[in-house]
Amino acid sequence: MNMIQAINSALDVMMERDPDVVVMGEDVGYFGGVFRATAGLQKKYGKNRVFDTPITECGIIGVAVGMGAYGLRPVPEIQFADYIYPALDQLVSEAARLRYRSAGEFIAPMTVRSPFGGGIFGGQTHSQSPEGIFTHVSGIKTVIPATPYDAKGLLIAAIEDNDPTIFFEPKRIYNGPFDGHYDRPSRNWGGHPDAQVPQGYYRIPLGKARIARAGEALTILCYGTMVHVVASTVAEMGIDAEIIDLRTLVPLDIEAIEASVKKTGHCLIVHEATRTSGFGAELSALVQERCFYHLEAPIERVTGFDTPYPHSLEWAYFPGPIRIRDAITKILKD
Repeated sequence: MNMIQAINSALDVMMERDPDVVVMGEDVGYFGGVFRATAGLQKKYGKNRVFDTPITECGIIGVAVGMGAYGLRPVPEIQFADYIYPALDQLVSEAARLRYRSAGEFIAPMTVRSPFGGGIFGGQTHSQSPEGIFTHVSGIKTVIPATPYDAKGLLIAAIEDNDPTIFFEPKRIYNGPFDGHYDRPSRNWGGHPDAQVPQGYYRIPLGKARIARAGEALTILCYGTMVHVVASTVAEMGIDAEIIDLRTLVPLDIEAIEASVKKTGHCLIVHEATRTSGFGAELSALVQERCFYHLEAPIERVTGFDTPYPHSLEWAYFPGPIRIRDAITKILKD
């Protein structure tokens, strides 16, 4: 399966297992979503369980909060992560606080799916990576898969979870892994080991990172599309780096991070979101607090820049192989 098919399979499995699971969003019904992640679900489960909404993100999430409080498990889709901001008040003030505010009487077991990230020439309004905003909000879990196998297992776990979860899908790797070389032919998921996705039910626990590559010389923390860009760059350089695919930012597998950095003594953090107050800043602080006496060089970050995502300078903004290679060289030189 590619990642779109894996997500569709996860939704299908959960809707079949649990009649309380409903899918909602702009064009998710008959049309099957702008990326076709919900294709065929309305035909199979009907318009009461897979239905289109008006173009109102605040309304979509507000309704989902109410559904969750009354026992349903809604999976709303925000068509692009760039348009999630009108829903922030409902997510932050209502969904994230409902369990606490009601002393556990009500919960908001909702999973908000949304494509995010750049690399597709989407410009400033179709390329943003706002994950850092949600990791700041207590009461919300944030999940970002990097492979079709993980996408299905993590989405099932998120839907089953009783807390609201933001499930960001890296749209650059929907149809295939990306090595960061935009001038090379694109690849699909065919034959990739992480595209071997079981048809039935399985789950990947939230808060458990994946060692995408074991190594001794350097720890690289990344997620989403960057896992593949980093892996390709490391292979081209011949560096014995350990690549940790975080999978979930909240809850964070800090134990895996700490064990790796203490082993390698070096740490590089890579993400596509803007640098200032990006999740990499939190990762850097955690590594510094827990692994200071094991570090042999300063922690480095390779990120997006503190600007809107530029259309004409897409690949200058994108944290590609050149910038990652320079950071690795600097760390190991120090």
